[in-house]
Amino acid sequence: MPEEKKTITSMLDERRQFPPPPEFSKNAYIKSMDDYMKLYKKSEDDLEGFWAEQADEMIHWFKKWDNVLDWSPPFAKWFSGGTT
Repeated sequence: MPEEKKTITSMLDERRQFPPPPEFSKNAYIKSMDDYMKLYKKSEDDLEGFWAEQADEMIHWFKKWDNVLDWSPPFAKWFSGGTT
C-alpha cells in the first residue's frame, strides 16, 4: 500500500503537546491547563466582569474606568473614562 501523501491541509492537524518544565509552571501566572480552562470559562460566562478583574490586577489606573465596555456595533470602547 502506498504511503499517504501529505498535503498542506493534513499538515494543519497538529496534535503534539510540549508541556513546560515543572519549574516554569510553578512560577507562572497560569500554572496549568486546568487553570487556563477555568479562566477561559469565566471569560465566556461574564465577559465584562472577567476583563474588569484582569484590568484591576494587571494595570495601574490613575482614574478607574466608568464602563468596562461600551459596545455599539461595530464599535467597542474598553474601559472608557479610565486613565492609565
